[in-house]
Amino acid sequence: MTDAPTLLTGATGFVGSAVARTLAARGHRLRLLVRPGCDRRNIAGLDAELVEGDLSQPDGFAAALRGCRALFHVAADYRLWVPDPAVMLRANVEGTRRLMLAAQQAGVTRIVYCSSVAALGLAPGGGTADETTPVHKESLIGVYKRSKYRAEQEVLRQVHERALPAVIVNPSTPVGPRDLKPTPTGQMIADAAAGRMPAYVETGLNIVHVDDVAEGHALAYERGVIGERYILGGEDMLLGDLFRMVCEAAGVRPPRVRLPQGVLWPVAVASELAARGFGIAPRVTRETLAMSRKKMFFSSDKARAALGYAPRPAREAIADAVAAFRSTGHRT
Repeated sequence: MTDAPTLLTGATGFVGSAVARTLAARGHRLRLLVRPGCDRRNIAGLDAELVEGDLSQPDGFAAALRGCRALFHVAADYRLWVPDPAVMLRANVEGTRRLMLAAQQAGVTRIVYCSSVAALGLAPGGGTADETTPVHKESLIGVYKRSKYRAEQEVLRQVHERALPAVIVNPSTPVGPRDLKPTPTGQMIADAAAGRMPAYVETGLNIVHVDDVAEGHALAYERGVIGERYILGGEDMLLGDLFRMVCEAAGVRPPRVRLPQGVLWPVAVASELAARGFGIAPRVTRETLAMSRKKMFFSSDKARAALGYAPRPAREAIADAVAAFRSTGHRT
């Protein structure tokens, strides 16, 4: 690798910390953009230069990017419910737009932007979607999905209009170690592993090990085509099957009651009201229930063929996630 640093945003987070470790192992000299006062356990022991800042402070981007040859933009506000959508849009959309402009002005020659399958279209009838599946705006349920779609479109616009040297990766649903916050999926796994998941609403999702997602970022940097998108997924699963696999790994009884969505709608309304009143994140929302009506199944065939991407079985990812939550004594 060149001696020029690689700037990575989001390194203290779940996916970003995995990307940081993968890049370090490949010889990148890391410069990490970290928020002041954030939890830095996920980057403990990493040989990296730390620069304080975040997506809401674009005036600091130029200094963070000075001298960098590469940028991995992984940071994002990832919540399935926010009391003020403008906060998430400002970070995920405007922050990304300003960071891409700053990177080009700084002379960065290669960018990997971490988008999400949330920005992609869904196949009708529970089929498998890929990078070419059309996006229908009405399927972009929730501010997070809308923000990631708009941010990805902004990156693509700059690729085509400003020759931005960016490759886009679209992770599906990562699970595994270092999910400290945890993510919404990680919270479900932790609850199920602790025997706190008596019932569920069926849906479909694509499970992938977080370290495989990190490997996919590195492969996109090394082999990806500018302006192309690559889904970094793993294995399509029904939620009930996911919970059974989690509970098998944890040695607890799996949830046996499958609830219709209508039963939880009043619970979601009450949960959101409580969240607004007490400043806590709701466990279930109307938007998450609406999203559960669609099976989020995705193909990673393009990444496999073009990048050499080779994710491990979902069972291994789930076992690592359960082990990680148990090792940290997570009881959230």
